[in-house]
Amino acid sequence: MKQFLPSLQTHLDSGTTTLAWCWRLTRNDGAVFGFTDHDVSLTFDGTTFEPESGFTASEIRAGSDLSVDAQEAEGVLTSDTITETDILDGRWDNATVEVWRVNWADASQRALLRRGAIGQIRRGRLHFVAEMRSLAHVLGQTVGRTFQASCDAALGDMRCGVDLADPAFKGSGSVVSLTGDRSFTVSGLSGFSEGWFGLGTLTWLTGANIGRAAEVLSQTVTGTDVKITLLEAPVRPITPGDTIDISAGCDKRFETCQSKFANAANFRGFPHIPGQDTIIRYAAKGDANAGTVL
Repeated sequence: MKQFLPSLQTHLDSGTTTLAWCWRLTRNDGAVFGFTDHDVSLTFDGTTFEPESGFTASEIRAGSDLSVDAQEAEGVLTSDTITETDILDGRWDNATVEVWRVNWADASQRALLRRGAIGQIRRGRLHFVAEMRSLAHVLGQTVGRTFQASCDAALGDMRCGVDLADPAFKGSGSVVSLTGDRSFTVSGLSGFSEGWFGLGTLTWLTGANIGRAAEVLSQTVTGTDVKITLLEAPVRPITPGDTIDISAGCDKRFETCQSKFANAANFRGFPHIPGQDTIIRYAAKGDANAGTVL
């Protein structure tokens, strides 16, 4: 059972309460925002909780079976800190959420009732509903390695060891012209072969998407023109002159790790284990059943 501060418990026992809900959201980029269903701003722990966001929440549901408890937060896109573009851009995905019950007449009387993360977001033109998942959702995530032919490391991480700051694996350029909502030609990458940056990561250095990263679907070269196609179109428009950093991509195959990155010693897959077709194989005359790699 959750224990409240004596002052808050006394207030609850009084029979006449001045209570409000407060939500503190911390995005993955470190930005912190506060919202309340009270009609004036409340401030505590260095966060100001704004009242004019149209932010309301459903009841808190909790169980003892370790299932994921969910609460819904519903709001109108009237706050300057909650914009439709940011929601579409994924800036609020998996943001950390704290749900507080606060005595608005004395904010020192408060209790943290729930901590979790933003899950699925349903949105309209002027309205959104966000799922607030409890910490139990972490228990449903896959932990550990799986035996698979492809590599399970992220290119450039500690397990991989490839230095993506190496000029051989990194390029910079600027957008020359648009060929679609997620494809464009760039300058500055003519020294790289076709497909070198396919499945890589692009980071916007200037423009409306500054600071955002995007996955590269393909990189094609036609004469002196280099065309980049992103996996998804960015929410904010791409304009000629936007500058980028781009890093080489990896398709997680052993052959690519060996030939493109010379990093076979750090390959984190199991390319030589028998596949599923081995289960249904049958002995045949002339098979080399000597225990060697098939």
